[in-house]
This record gives sequence, structure tokens and C-alpha cells, in this order.
Amino acid sequence: MEPKRLFRSKIDRVLGGVCGGIGKYFNIDPVLVRVLWAVSFFMGGVGFLAYIVAWIIIPEEPVM
Repeated sequence: MEPKRLFRSKIDRVLGGVCGGIGKYFNIDPVLVRVLWAVSFFMGGVGFLAYIVAWIIIPEEPVM
């Protein structure tokens, strides 16, 4: 069995695919991840920086 890996989604994406990939990794609705990310953005601006860092660090989903 292959270990679980975190990727940015190529299909379920609005901007960079970060929230779609996190939703798929944790098996939760990506909309919930997007809402939490937006709340963190408006509650101090940490969400914006975290999203940019995640966009750079998390690799894109490989083509299957």
C-alpha cells in the first residue's frame, strides 16, 4: 500500500488547488477548508501568507 501524500488538486481548485488537496488528503469537503482559510485570512492576515507558502511547498497532483 502506498503512503498517503499531500498534493495540490488539479481538478478541485479555485486558485492554486491547495484547499482542494488538503480536503482530499483529510477526506473532508474542500469548501470547509476554504471557509476556514478565509476566516484565518480575515482574523489577522495569517491565512494569506500560509496559503502562499502552501502553494509553493505542496507539489501539484501528478497526471494519472
